[in-house]
Amino acid sequence: LNYKNPHLAPYEEFQRYKHHDDISKFLKGGKREAYGARAITSGGIQSIPKLSFPGGALIGCSAGFVNLPRIKGTHNAMKTGMLAAEQAVAAIRAGRSYDELDSYEQAVKDSWVWTDLARVRNVKPLMSRFGTLAGAVLGMPDMWLRYMLGFGYIPQLKHGKADHKYLKPADKFKPIEYDKPDGVLSFDKLTNVSFTNTYHAEDQPVHLKVADLELQKLSELDVFAGPSARYCPAGVYEWVEEEGKAPRFQINSQNCIHCKTCDIKDPNQNINWETPEGGGGPAYPNM
Repeated sequence: LNYKNPHLAPYEEFQRYKHHDDISKFLKGGKREAYGARAITSGGIQSIPKLSFPGGALIGCSAGFVNLPRIKGTHNAMKTGMLAAEQAVAAIRAGRSYDELDSYEQAVKDSWVWTDLARVRNVKPLMSRFGTLAGAVLGMPDMWLRYMLGFGYIPQLKHGKADHKYLKPADKFKPIEYDKPDGVLSFDKLTNVSFTNTYHAEDQPVHLKVADLELQKLSELDVFAGPSARYCPAGVYEWVEEEGKAPRFQINSQNCIHCKTCDIKDPNQNINWETPEGGGGPAYPNM
């Protein structure tokens, strides 16, 4: 999500990607079974926050334990869940309550989860800095040296900046015209959302909150041309224009599939995605 052009639409790029000759040959004759979207926490070991707080702990993908080069995180999610459970049981046996499970963070650092992420620590920063191909060429040797010998030739790198800070004003780019979906390989966004089995109760508490609607108009729309309508993979956000009226920011929260892209990519960090009411959201039985 560190792209610069606010006219770019990740969903549309993926639909276009499926029409490439090297990809379409595998998809032709197939059937659409389901649809889903999720922003991957790919910051790696440099971006892992404090893992415990009074009454809870961050486990799995919520903490960013994804091994990006392997595009794999289930193993680390399961292991950190086991580690948290072990520390919780130990705390209960010791008669503790109403405090913080601070031993969990150290248990993670002492486990193979930390080793797994430490080996690939420089791949994402290099890809962000030099692009996917050049970043991989520079990062993979360092990664494999860490796997085989336990050390690499590049010191631990930092991430440049948050994804939302990469976005540039719309007038610096030409609008992108995307082809209409053909209904065979590519599909429109709202039809695909129906394949997520998303459900939200009508009276559930609001989980998508805009801090300043005036800022959303003056900056997100006027400066960046409303990228929320394009970066959201579920059609949640749209700028509605009615004759004789100012553009109105509409949130179709019933479409939300909990990918958290809005919280990450909004150029002003003006949209806050909060944990929704339990039981709501997408259901992915075949994914």
